[in-house]
Amino acid sequence: MYRIGMFSKLGKVTVKTLHHYDEVGLLAPAHVDEENGYRYYTSDQLFRLNEIMALRQMGFSISEISAIVDGHNITGILTQRQAELENEVQNITDQLFRLNCYINEQKEGHSMNYQAVIKEIPAYIVYAARYTLPNYAALNEIMPALGEKVSKANPGIKCVEPGYCFNVYLDGEYRDKDINVEICEAVTTKGKDGDGIIFKEIPAISAVSVLHRGAYEKIGAAYAYAVQWAEQNGYQIVDNVRESYIDGIWNKDNMDDWLTEIQVPVVRK
Repeated sequence: MYRIGMFSKLGKVTVKTLHHYDEVGLLAPAHVDEENGYRYYTSDQLFRLNEIMALRQMGFSISEISAIVDGHNITGILTQRQAELENEVQNITDQLFRLNCYINEQKEGHSMNYQAVIKEIPAYIVYAARYTLPNYAALNEIMPALGEKVSKANPGIKCVEPGYCFNVYLDGEYRDKDINVEICEAVTTKGKDGDGIIFKEIPAISAVSVLHRGAYEKIGAAYAYAVQWAEQNGYQIVDNVRESYIDGIWNKDNMDDWLTEIQVPVVRK
């Protein structure tokens, strides 16, 4: 048998670690001298120590290792860790891919006017109405009028905070005229349908988010960037694009200060 110091050298672990494994019941000494308290281990215990070390290097916690070596729920614990590692690999791969694209953009001298991020947009209750717009400027009149109409038909109705007003473009591509759109505003409760207005629940989505500063007529560049970014970074577009209005005619006098968020619903390919 080996004294704890020699066993620690054989196993390439610290004495402190062996003390801890003993305290938690993972690896007790084969013998403890009653007179001096010296701990002794056998060479066969190196197999148990190696298994513990291997599981630690796979990222398992001490409690999980205890369950595994004792034969408790082995399949469940291993499967859960497998899923965790696969998710970590996917996240790291995603980050590396996006970093490489960012580096390439800088090398190619792009102006970097836009940046894209993935956002999780929660589910909402919204009121919605569909229109065909002659151009984007028409929104400046239609959207305030729609809000007034809904408020009049539904006294006391409240928008969510922070506000989430957005349009869903139904044509499947960017257009600068004859634009088919569904105008939506997130509210706390459903109201009365009527006069072309409906209340409905919309699902949560993952979306490529790009911010556009300025007039709506110039928003096409932001669309192009968002769609290209999604394709280059391994995402599949799964639904119509949303435009979320953060600042606009209702709170900014200068249209150069308007702020719109392009939200492209996506999933990983």
